[in-house]
Amino acid sequence: MSQSLIFDMDGTLFQTDKILEISLQETFDHLRNLSLWEQKTPIEKYREIMGVPLPVVWETLLPEHSSEIRQQANELFHEKLITNINVGNGALYPDVKEVFGHLKDNDCAIYIASNGQIEYLNAIVKYYHLDNWVTETFSIQQIQSQNKSDLVHTIVNKYNVEKGAVIGDRLSDIKAAKDNSLVAIGCNFDFAQENELAQADISINSLVELKTVLEKLNDKSNGGNKAIR
Repeated sequence: MSQSLIFDMDGTLFQTDKILEISLQETFDHLRNLSLWEQKTPIEKYREIMGVPLPVVWETLLPEHSSEIRQQANELFHEKLITNINVGNGALYPDVKEVFGHLKDNDCAIYIASNGQIEYLNAIVKYYHLDNWVTETFSIQQIQSQNKSDLVHTIVNKYNVEKGAVIGDRLSDIKAAKDNSLVAIGCNFDFAQENELAQADISINSLVELKTVLEKLNDKSNGGNKAIR
């Protein structure tokens, strides 16, 4: 089952929801203390746009604020996220380590491609020892375009990936797979949206389903350009 698998991080491997609300609340409390925000913390708005590049996040959450304030808010938010990761408030989705172990035992190469910042991703990888299985983690900060398809293309080029899959919960992951002629596996998890998942080649409700899905795709490896081998 030798395959290349590119995973999203937030909402796919890492249960961002567990640290999102508290980190966002702390960030907007700080803005309130500076008299820069008076409304309720826009948690639901953030959930709606989860998975977009960070500049878009803060343009959406702080549409009337300057780029400097947006940058300050982003930096504070990430400090809070990393703190919450390091004190154990976050969690991986169930079966991540089991599935990764299974994939490595079956000669799969595992990569992470995320819109998250480098320091944030490194905190998750280090805390949960994901580098035991993951070949390399890629952040959207590493490319100029801020486009997930281009980030996945970077992995494809660096590691000569010809066939494989992108596994993620949002449209950007699905589009990244298709733009790179890979299988798009949509995760019906916390931040997923039905209309986006409908565009995936395959949808799963838990990561453990990957074992069966990939075995079936492997059996069909001689049929079609996108099949995994």
